[in-house]
Amino acid sequence: MQSAPEYKFYALPGGPPLRPGMVRVEAGGGAIEMEIWDCRRANTAPAPLGIGMARLAEGGQVQGFVCEAAALAGAEDITRFGGWRAYLAGVRQSSVCAA
Repeated sequence: MQSAPEYKFYALPGGPPLRPGMVRVEAGGGAIEMEIWDCRRANTAPAPLGIGMARLAEGGQVQGFVCEAAALAGAEDITRFGGWRAYLAGVRQSSVCAA
């Protein structure tokens, strides 16, 4: 499942663990690969993440993790990867190549 092409995707500073942040933008966004999780018991998310509505490529909406724009200071824009798993695979690949 993909988001509508209205989002920027970031690797947030800090950690571990590594954390993604998805923010809806008016221009310059991309479609982000989304994962479906069963979170019926989770009604909160640790700041700067929150649960909000994410628009889907096919036109619907789902509840998902979204990120406060204020958390983006120092974050890396990883929209070009198109998803968190693709970003992590790229990070691992670059670590292997650098060794």
